This record gives sequence, C-alpha cells and structure tokens, in this order.
Amino acid sequence: MFVKGELEKIENKILRGERLSREDGLALFACNELSWLGALADHVRRRISGDTVYYNVNCHVNLTNICAARCKFCAFGRGVEDRGAYAMTPDDAINLVTEASRDPHLTGLHIVSGLHPTWSFEHYLAFVDTLHKKFPALHIKGFTGVEIQHFANISGLGVEEVLLRLKEVGLETIAGGGAEILSDRVRNLLCPKKATAAQWLNVARTAHKLGIKTNASMLYGHIETLAERVDHLLTLRELQDETGGFQTFICFPFLPKNTALEHEIKQTSMWDDLRTIAIARLMLDNFPNVKAYWVMLTVPVAQVALSFGANDIDGTIHRENILHEAGATSPRSLAEDEIIRIIREAGRIPVATGGKL
Repeated sequence: MFVKGELEKIENKILRGERLSREDGLALFACNELSWLGALADHVRRRISGDTVYYNVNCHVNLTNICAARCKFCAFGRGVEDRGAYAMTPDDAINLVTEASRDPHLTGLHIVSGLHPTWSFEHYLAFVDTLHKKFPALHIKGFTGVEIQHFANISGLGVEEVLLRLKEVGLETIAGGGAEILSDRVRNLLCPKKATAAQWLNVARTAHKLGIKTNASMLYGHIETLAERVDHLLTLRELQDETGGFQTFICFPFLPKNTALEHEIKQTSMWDDLRTIAIARLMLDNFPNVKAYWVMLTVPVAQVALSFGANDIDGTIHRENILHEAGATSPRSLAEDEIIRIIREAGRIPVATGGKL
C-alpha cells in the first residue's frame, strides 16, 4: 500500500502499531480511498484477533416500547396511549424466550427496553430475576447505560447500587447502546430527556470497577459532524485505557424511517458504513472486538465489513423489533447455520461466544 502525503504518514504509524491522533482520525474521515482504509483496518483486525469472527446464538427481549425519552432519532418509542404501544408481562417474556429456546444452541438473552414512565426499578429487576431463574443457563446481557442511569434516577439509588442489584439477580454484561454520540451539543438537540454523555460514561466506568463487562456503540449519520465522530471514538478509547472493561464496539448507522428526522436526513451509504467501521477499528486500538451489526447494515454489507476491520457479526437475535421500526430491511432473525455460512464465505473462522459479546 502507498498513499502520498499525510495518509502515507498515517499508514506508516498503523503498520508500526502506533496510536493514531485526533488529527489522524479527521484525515481518515476526509479520505476517499476506501479500499486503502479497508486494507489497513483488515491488517489491524488480523493483528488483534486473527481470523476469528464471533457470533451469538441469542434472543432479543424488548420489554416495552413505551418511553419517556422520545428521542428524535428513535422510531421505537411510544407514549402510553399511542397506537402500537406495548408493555410485556413476565409471562410474555418467558413465552418469548421459551419460543427461542427451541434452538438447542441458544446461549444468551439481550434485554433492552424503553424508559417506561411508571415502571419502577423493582419492576425491571423482576424481569431479570424471573428470566434468570427460569433460564439459568442463558447469559443475560441487559440494558444500556441510559437505562441504568434511568434506574438510578427513579429509584434514588446510586449507579453502583443499581448495578450491584442487577448483578445479584442475574445480569452479567451490559449492552452497548445509548452512547449515540458522546457530545452535549448532539444530545441536547436529539435526546435531552435521557442520560448525558458524562452519565453514560460514568455507568460504564462504574460497571467496569465492579467487574461487569460492557459494550460501546456509536450512532452516526444524523446531525453529528465528522469531528464529533472522531471525538466520540477518542472518548471511548480514553475510558478503555483507564478501565479495560469494554468488550466490543458497535457501529450503528442511523435509520431515519418513522423518526422525527425522516424528512431531513437520508440513510447512510454503504460507503460511509464501511468507512466508519474501518476508522473505528483503526482508532480503537485497545478494543478487542468491532462488531458488524447485520441488522442495521444488512447481511451483505456486514459480510463485507469483515474485511474492513470487523471481527464480530452479532447473532441469531431471534426477533428484533427496535430497528425494524426505523426501516431496517434485514431479516428479524438468522439461523445459526446461516451466520456460520456468512462468516466462512468471508474466509473467517466462526466462533460462538456463549452470548457474552
């Protein structure tokens, strides 16, 4: 590989295993050499994780779409009286997981939810407790930093106590959503009613201190600037330097359908999706895994992303609701053999994670 000028300097830093700067990140987002970016990210991916690609045999459990936050980028949230609003009972959740358990290889649950305006923290705790007792062999990855902060707000407990109580009833890892863009400017415009950037980071830091692994994400392609994307990545990298508690980074391209931004912003292109995944892999040198989330990217783009730095393709999911409300055109689930085929076609080695990543 050879690119003149500033990009050549960045390439040499990457090949020497040196950390990239903010200025390097900005230069990469200004670069139109997509194949060059992909090749460098693939080089780093190979150095960090070899040819292994992780996947889960998992089931998503979205407890309710009734949400007090009503973020402008969200198509899932509803008011209590809105058409399509729902709130699961514990029996509903058990029935969903029982259905998913027809797959004998099911190993994990992914529980995320709306910020219900009247549910107590005890109500959410009861779901985790019930599911853990009914399905003790399943790894429970649950809730985002936004939800954890919400639980602290409504209970009067500190974040640490909230996390300890969730851990006591079976929560093992924390989902990566809710980070959106870690910029007060963006959050004040799009999601002012939920956790701030500092609060989201505090939840992650506290979880890591307690030995609870978490994931991290970035929702891009809306009103954020490219500089804010870079700063988001650097903020996550800095916290990972401090705690080492992040497992996986996930790129979430914004899906505008049925959101408040639908008529203002177009969906990201495959070019931008692959570029962003590649740059994330290059900037996040201390993250072991970068996920190509096939639900949002589509299966073909996620498969290509395995050559743009990604080493994780998520999982079978069983039944995805949140992103299909925003116009995701991918299937609502994939069979395990289909995921294995996708990974092997890309020349990689599929490895199931037991629901942990």
